[in-house]
Amino acid sequence: MKLHTLCLLVSSSFLAACSTNNNINVIAGQDSVTPIHESGERKDRYHNLYMGEKTYPVTCETDCYPKHPNVICETTAENCTYNAEQLNPHLNLGFNIRWLGHAGFLIRTPSGQHVVFDPVKEQFDSPVDLAFKLASGFYRKPGDWLSKTELENVDAVMYSHIHYDHFNKSDIEEIGSKPRYLAPLGMADNFPNAGLNISEMAWYAKTKIDDLTIHALPAHHFSSRILVPFIYEDNDKDLWNGWLLEQNGKTLFFAGDTGYSKHFKDIQHNYGSIDICLMPIASYYSEDSPKWYRYVHTTPEDALTAAQELNCKVMIPWGYGNSSWKMGDRTSHSALLRLLHMHKTMKSSVPLYILNEGETIKL
Repeated sequence: MKLHTLCLLVSSSFLAACSTNNNINVIAGQDSVTPIHESGERKDRYHNLYMGEKTYPVTCETDCYPKHPNVICETTAENCTYNAEQLNPHLNLGFNIRWLGHAGFLIRTPSGQHVVFDPVKEQFDSPVDLAFKLASGFYRKPGDWLSKTELENVDAVMYSHIHYDHFNKSDIEEIGSKPRYLAPLGMADNFPNAGLNISEMAWYAKTKIDDLTIHALPAHHFSSRILVPFIYEDNDKDLWNGWLLEQNGKTLFFAGDTGYSKHFKDIQHNYGSIDICLMPIASYYSEDSPKWYRYVHTTPEDALTAAQELNCKVMIPWGYGNSSWKMGDRTSHSALLRLLHMHKTMKSSVPLYILNEGETIKL
Protein backbone atom coordinates (compact mmCIF):
# COMPACT_ATOMS: atom_id res chain seq x y z
CA MET A 1 0.00 0.00 0.00
CA LYS A 2 1.44 3.39 -1.04
CA LEU A 3 1.54 6.79 0.63
CA HIS A 4 -1.59 8.15 -1.11
CA THR A 5 -3.60 5.20 0.22
CA LEU A 6 -2.27 5.86 3.70
CA CYS A 7 -3.36 9.49 3.43
CA LEU A 8 -6.85 8.52 2.26
CA LEU A 9 -7.26 6.18 5.20
CA VAL A 10 -6.16 8.79 7.69
CA SER A 11 -8.07 11.70 6.17
CA SER A 12 -11.32 9.79 6.54
CA SER A 13 -11.30 10.57 10.23
CA PHE A 14 -10.62 13.93 11.84
CA LEU A 15 -9.17 13.26 15.29
CA ALA A 16 -9.52 16.59 17.09
CA ALA A 17 -11.69 16.20 20.16
CA CYS A 18 -14.19 18.63 21.61
CA SER A 19 -12.81 19.67 24.97
CA THR A 20 -15.82 21.44 26.48
CA ASN A 21 -15.69 19.20 29.55
CA ASN A 22 -11.99 19.86 30.15
CA ASN A 23 -10.63 22.63 32.36
CA ILE A 24 -8.23 24.57 30.12
CA ASN A 25 -5.84 27.18 31.45
CA VAL A 26 -3.54 29.19 29.16
CA ILE A 27 -0.25 30.29 30.74
CA ALA A 28 1.58 33.11 28.99
CA GLY A 29 3.59 35.14 31.47
CA GLN A 30 5.27 38.49 31.03
CA ASP A 31 8.49 37.00 29.65
CA SER A 32 6.87 34.29 27.53
CA VAL A 33 7.21 34.05 23.75
CA THR A 34 4.42 33.26 21.30
CA PRO A 35 5.90 32.92 17.79
CA ILE A 36 2.99 33.51 15.38
CA HIS A 37 3.03 34.57 11.74
CA GLU A 38 1.23 37.92 11.58
CA SER A 39 0.34 38.08 7.89
CA GLY A 40 0.13 36.08 4.69
CA GLU A 41 -1.18 32.57 4.16
CA ARG A 42 0.59 31.40 7.34
CA LYS A 43 -1.18 34.01 9.49
CA ASP A 44 -1.92 32.77 13.02
CA ARG A 45 0.25 29.66 12.53
CA TYR A 46 3.26 29.12 14.76
CA HIS A 47 6.86 29.21 13.58
CA ASN A 48 10.35 28.46 14.88
CA LEU A 49 12.46 31.19 16.43
CA TYR A 50 15.33 30.69 13.99
CA MET A 51 13.92 29.97 10.55
CA GLY A 52 15.73 29.62 7.25
CA GLU A 53 18.72 27.64 6.00
CA LYS A 54 20.90 26.02 8.65
CA THR A 55 24.59 25.33 8.95
CA TYR A 56 25.72 22.62 11.34
CA PRO A 57 28.97 22.67 13.31
CA VAL A 58 29.72 18.96 12.80
CA THR A 59 28.46 16.40 10.28
CA CYS A 60 29.44 12.75 10.07
CA GLU A 61 29.97 11.92 6.39
CA THR A 62 31.64 8.49 6.23
CA ASP A 63 31.61 5.34 8.35
CA CYS A 64 28.98 6.84 10.64
CA TYR A 65 27.54 3.56 11.94
CA PRO A 66 30.42 1.32 12.98
CA LYS A 67 29.68 -1.66 15.18
CA HIS A 68 30.22 -1.09 18.88
CA PRO A 69 31.24 -3.85 21.30
CA ASN A 70 28.66 -2.74 23.88
CA VAL A 71 25.67 -2.73 21.48
CA ILE A 72 24.64 -6.38 21.30
CA CYS A 73 22.22 -7.09 18.45
CA GLU A 74 20.31 -10.09 17.10
CA THR A 75 20.81 -8.83 13.55
CA THR A 76 22.65 -5.82 12.13
CA ALA A 77 21.75 -2.89 14.42
CA GLU A 78 18.31 -4.45 15.11
CA ASN A 79 16.84 -5.87 18.33
CA CYS A 80 19.74 -4.64 20.41
CA THR A 81 20.74 -4.19 24.03
CA TYR A 82 23.33 -1.80 25.35
CA ASN A 83 25.41 -3.90 27.71
CA ALA A 84 28.27 -2.20 29.53
CA GLU A 85 29.34 -0.93 32.90
CA GLN A 86 28.64 2.79 32.77
CA LEU A 87 30.14 5.52 34.87
CA ASN A 88 27.30 6.95 36.93
CA PRO A 89 28.23 10.61 37.43
CA HIS A 90 26.62 10.47 40.93
CA LEU A 91 25.43 14.03 40.74
CA ASN A 92 23.31 13.61 43.90
CA LEU A 93 20.50 15.61 42.35
CA GLY A 94 17.69 13.34 43.53
CA PHE A 95 16.09 12.66 40.13
CA ASN A 96 15.00 9.11 39.23
CA ILE A 97 14.66 8.66 35.46
CA ARG A 98 13.04 5.69 33.74
CA TRP A 99 12.98 5.44 29.97
CA LEU A 100 9.68 4.09 28.68
CA GLY A 101 10.90 3.97 25.08
CA HIS A 102 10.97 6.41 22.16
CA ALA A 103 10.37 9.82 23.83
CA GLY A 104 8.58 8.56 26.95
CA PHE A 105 10.08 9.08 30.42
CA LEU A 106 8.84 8.67 33.98
CA ILE A 107 10.60 11.11 36.31
CA ARG A 108 10.54 11.16 40.10
CA THR A 109 11.72 14.56 41.24
CA PRO A 110 13.92 15.21 44.29
CA SER A 111 10.82 16.15 46.33
CA GLY A 112 8.91 13.07 45.20
CA GLN A 113 6.59 14.33 42.44
CA HIS A 114 6.00 11.92 39.56
CA VAL A 115 5.92 13.43 36.07
CA VAL A 116 5.76 11.81 32.64
CA PHE A 117 7.03 13.09 29.30
CA ASP A 118 5.35 12.06 26.00
CA PRO A 119 3.88 8.71 27.04
CA VAL A 120 2.81 6.45 24.16
CA LYS A 121 2.10 2.88 25.18
CA GLU A 122 1.88 0.98 21.91
CA GLN A 123 1.10 2.21 18.41
CA PHE A 124 -0.45 5.35 16.96
CA ASP A 125 -4.04 6.39 17.61
CA SER A 126 -6.60 4.83 15.29
CA PRO A 127 -6.95 4.94 12.32
CA VAL A 128 -3.31 5.87 11.76
CA ASP A 129 -2.08 2.76 13.55
CA LEU A 130 -3.75 0.44 11.02
CA ALA A 131 -2.90 2.65 8.04
CA PHE A 132 0.76 2.78 9.04
CA LYS A 133 0.93 -0.98 9.42
CA LEU A 134 -0.76 -1.61 6.07
CA ALA A 135 1.36 0.94 4.24
CA SER A 136 4.76 0.04 5.65
CA GLY A 137 4.37 -3.46 7.05
CA PHE A 138 5.88 -2.18 10.29
CA TYR A 139 4.22 -2.20 13.68
CA ARG A 140 5.94 -0.81 16.73
CA LYS A 141 6.83 -3.14 19.58
CA PRO A 142 5.29 -1.85 22.83
CA GLY A 143 7.69 0.01 25.06
CA ASP A 144 7.85 -0.09 28.83
CA TRP A 145 4.72 1.19 30.53
CA LEU A 146 3.49 2.43 33.88
CA SER A 147 2.12 0.01 36.47
CA LYS A 148 -1.32 0.61 37.94
CA THR A 149 0.26 2.04 41.10
CA GLU A 150 2.51 4.33 39.08
CA LEU A 151 -0.44 5.57 37.05
CA GLU A 152 -2.28 6.39 40.26
CA ASN A 153 0.70 8.40 41.51
CA VAL A 154 1.36 10.54 38.42
CA ASP A 155 1.20 14.24 39.29
CA ALA A 156 1.77 15.71 35.83
CA VAL A 157 1.93 14.62 32.19
CA MET A 158 3.83 16.83 29.75
CA TYR A 159 3.53 16.63 25.98
CA SER A 160 6.03 18.19 23.60
CA HIS A 161 3.74 18.31 20.53
CA ILE A 162 0.82 16.58 18.83
CA HIS A 163 2.61 14.16 16.49
CA TYR A 164 1.28 10.63 16.88
CA ASP A 165 4.49 9.15 18.25
CA HIS A 166 4.42 11.64 21.15
CA PHE A 167 0.71 12.02 21.92
CA ASN A 168 -1.80 9.16 22.09
CA LYS A 169 -5.36 9.84 23.25
CA SER A 170 -6.13 6.25 24.19
CA ASP A 171 -3.26 6.38 26.69
CA ILE A 172 -4.75 9.51 28.26
CA GLU A 173 -7.93 7.58 28.91
CA GLU A 174 -5.85 5.04 30.85
CA ILE A 175 -3.84 7.68 32.71
CA GLY A 176 -7.08 9.38 33.75
CA SER A 177 -8.09 12.79 35.05
CA LYS A 178 -6.08 12.89 38.30
CA PRO A 179 -2.80 14.32 36.88
CA ARG A 180 -2.33 17.81 35.60
CA TYR A 181 -1.68 17.88 31.84
CA LEU A 182 0.79 20.42 30.43
CA ALA A 183 0.89 21.07 26.70
CA PRO A 184 1.99 23.64 24.10
CA LEU A 185 -0.33 26.45 23.06
CA GLY A 186 -3.32 25.34 20.99
CA MET A 187 -3.01 21.66 21.82
CA ALA A 188 -5.87 21.27 24.30
CA ASP A 189 -8.52 20.70 21.63
CA ASN A 190 -6.75 17.45 20.68
CA PHE A 191 -7.33 15.90 24.12
CA PRO A 192 -10.20 13.52 24.91
CA ASN A 193 -13.20 15.20 26.46
CA ALA A 194 -12.72 13.56 29.86
CA GLY A 195 -12.78 16.24 32.55
CA LEU A 196 -9.04 16.87 32.33
CA ASN A 197 -7.07 19.70 33.90
CA ILE A 198 -4.98 21.06 31.00
CA SER A 199 -2.51 23.94 31.01
CA GLU A 200 -1.41 25.28 27.62
CA MET A 201 1.95 27.03 27.92
CA ALA A 202 3.81 29.54 25.76
CA TRP A 203 7.58 29.40 25.38
CA TYR A 204 9.32 30.62 28.54
CA ALA A 205 6.09 30.51 30.52
CA LYS A 206 6.31 28.69 33.85
CA THR A 207 4.03 27.05 36.39
CA LYS A 208 4.44 25.22 39.69
CA ILE A 209 3.34 21.96 41.26
CA ASP A 210 4.18 22.37 44.95
CA ASP A 211 7.91 23.25 44.96
CA LEU A 212 8.50 21.96 41.41
CA THR A 213 8.81 24.70 38.79
CA ILE A 214 8.03 23.66 35.22
CA HIS A 215 9.24 25.84 32.34
CA ALA A 216 7.92 25.53 28.78
CA LEU A 217 10.83 26.10 26.40
CA PRO A 218 11.37 26.53 22.66
CA ALA A 219 12.06 23.64 20.30
CA HIS A 220 12.83 23.75 16.56
CA HIS A 221 10.15 21.55 15.03
CA PHE A 222 6.61 21.69 13.62
CA SER A 223 3.16 20.25 14.36
CA SER A 224 0.46 18.37 12.48
CA ARG A 225 -2.13 15.78 13.35
CA ILE A 226 -4.60 14.91 10.63
CA LEU A 227 -2.61 13.68 7.62
CA VAL A 228 0.74 11.94 7.87
CA PRO A 229 3.46 11.87 6.87
CA PHE A 230 3.61 14.79 4.40
CA ILE A 231 0.14 16.26 3.76
CA TYR A 232 -1.33 18.44 6.50
CA GLU A 233 -4.44 20.53 6.86
CA ASP A 234 -3.63 21.62 10.42
CA ASN A 235 0.08 22.26 9.95
CA ASP A 236 1.51 24.36 12.81
CA LYS A 237 -1.79 25.44 14.33
CA ASP A 238 -0.47 24.08 17.66
CA LEU A 239 2.88 24.97 19.20
CA TRP A 240 5.74 22.54 20.05
CA ASN A 241 7.73 22.69 23.30
CA GLY A 242 10.71 21.50 25.23
CA TRP A 243 10.41 21.32 29.04
CA LEU A 244 12.62 22.17 31.99
CA LEU A 245 12.03 20.84 35.51
CA GLU A 246 13.58 22.94 38.26
CA GLN A 247 13.61 22.02 41.94
CA ASN A 248 15.91 23.16 44.74
CA GLY A 249 18.29 24.63 42.17
CA LYS A 250 18.53 21.31 40.24
CA THR A 251 17.44 21.08 36.60
CA LEU A 252 16.29 18.44 34.13
CA PHE A 253 15.73 19.35 30.47
CA PHE A 254 13.58 17.39 28.00
CA ALA A 255 14.26 18.75 24.53
CA GLY A 256 11.21 17.30 22.74
CA ASP A 257 11.47 16.64 19.03
CA THR A 258 13.76 19.35 17.72
CA GLY A 259 16.34 20.26 15.16
CA TYR A 260 19.54 22.09 16.01
CA SER A 261 19.28 25.87 16.23
CA LYS A 262 20.36 28.84 18.34
CA HIS A 263 17.53 28.16 20.82
CA PHE A 264 19.84 25.83 22.77
CA LYS A 265 22.25 28.70 23.46
CA ASP A 266 19.26 30.85 24.46
CA ILE A 267 18.14 28.26 26.99
CA GLN A 268 21.59 28.05 28.55
CA HIS A 269 21.80 31.85 28.64
CA ASN A 270 18.45 32.07 30.44
CA TYR A 271 18.79 29.15 32.86
CA GLY A 272 22.52 28.49 33.20
CA SER A 273 24.16 25.09 32.93
CA ILE A 274 21.69 22.18 32.85
CA ASP A 275 22.18 19.20 35.14
CA ILE A 276 20.39 16.45 33.16
CA CYS A 277 19.60 16.66 29.43
CA LEU A 278 17.22 14.20 27.77
CA MET A 279 18.14 14.61 24.11
CA PRO A 280 16.68 13.17 20.87
CA ILE A 281 19.16 11.52 18.50
CA ALA A 282 16.96 9.79 15.89
CA SER A 283 14.59 10.34 12.93
CA TYR A 284 17.06 12.64 11.16
CA TYR A 285 17.85 10.51 8.11
CA SER A 286 16.02 10.19 4.80
CA GLU A 287 17.44 9.40 1.36
CA ASP A 288 14.62 11.40 -0.24
CA SER A 289 14.74 14.54 1.92
CA PRO A 290 17.76 14.65 4.22
CA LYS A 291 17.71 18.42 4.68
CA TRP A 292 14.07 18.42 5.74
CA TYR A 293 14.56 15.62 8.25
CA ARG A 294 17.63 17.15 9.84
CA TYR A 295 16.03 20.59 9.93
CA VAL A 296 13.54 19.35 12.53
CA HIS A 297 15.44 16.41 14.13
CA THR A 298 18.89 16.51 15.68
CA THR A 299 21.45 14.06 14.38
CA PRO A 300 23.52 12.43 17.13
CA GLU A 301 26.29 14.95 16.51
CA ASP A 302 23.77 17.82 16.60
CA ALA A 303 22.53 16.52 19.96
CA LEU A 304 26.10 16.39 21.27
CA THR A 305 26.71 19.95 20.08
CA ALA A 306 23.49 21.10 21.77
CA ALA A 307 24.41 19.30 25.00
CA GLN A 308 27.77 21.07 24.95
CA GLU A 309 26.06 24.42 24.46
CA LEU A 310 23.65 23.65 27.32
CA ASN A 311 26.67 22.62 29.43
CA CYS A 312 24.85 19.43 30.43
CA LYS A 313 26.36 17.51 33.34
CA VAL A 314 24.99 14.31 31.80
CA MET A 315 23.15 13.56 28.53
CA ILE A 316 20.64 10.72 28.23
CA PRO A 317 19.73 10.05 24.58
CA TRP A 318 16.35 8.87 23.31
CA GLY A 319 14.54 8.07 20.06
CA TYR A 320 16.47 4.92 19.15
CA GLY A 321 15.57 1.51 20.58
CA ASN A 322 13.54 -1.64 20.12
CA SER A 323 10.26 0.20 20.68
CA SER A 324 11.04 3.14 18.39
CA TRP A 325 9.13 3.76 15.15
CA LYS A 326 12.37 4.08 13.12
CA MET A 327 10.87 7.00 11.20
CA GLY A 328 13.71 8.25 9.03
CA ASP A 329 16.21 5.95 10.74
CA ARG A 330 18.21 3.19 9.07
CA THR A 331 17.65 0.67 11.88
CA SER A 332 16.41 0.62 15.46
CA HIS A 333 19.90 1.32 16.85
CA SER A 334 21.68 3.12 14.01
CA ALA A 335 21.32 6.43 15.84
CA LEU A 336 22.91 5.00 18.99
CA LEU A 337 25.85 3.59 17.01
CA ARG A 338 26.36 6.97 15.38
CA LEU A 339 26.13 8.72 18.77
CA LEU A 340 28.80 6.51 20.34
CA HIS A 341 31.02 6.98 17.29
CA MET A 342 30.62 10.77 17.19
CA HIS A 343 30.99 11.19 20.96
CA LYS A 344 34.50 9.77 20.56
CA THR A 345 35.23 11.55 17.26
CA MET A 346 34.17 14.94 18.63
CA LYS A 347 36.00 14.33 21.93
CA SER A 348 32.82 15.45 23.65
CA SER A 349 33.21 16.43 27.30
CA VAL A 350 29.53 15.75 28.06
CA PRO A 351 29.11 12.39 29.85
CA LEU A 352 26.62 9.97 28.26
CA TYR A 353 24.37 7.55 30.09
CA ILE A 354 22.76 4.98 27.79
CA LEU A 355 19.48 3.36 28.79
CA ASN A 356 17.59 0.38 27.38
CA GLU A 357 13.81 0.61 27.45
CA GLY A 358 12.49 0.13 30.98
CA GLU A 359 15.77 0.91 32.74
CA THR A 360 16.09 3.47 35.53
CA ILE A 361 18.97 5.69 36.59
CA LYS A 362 19.18 7.78 39.78
CA LEU A 363 21.15 11.00 39.36
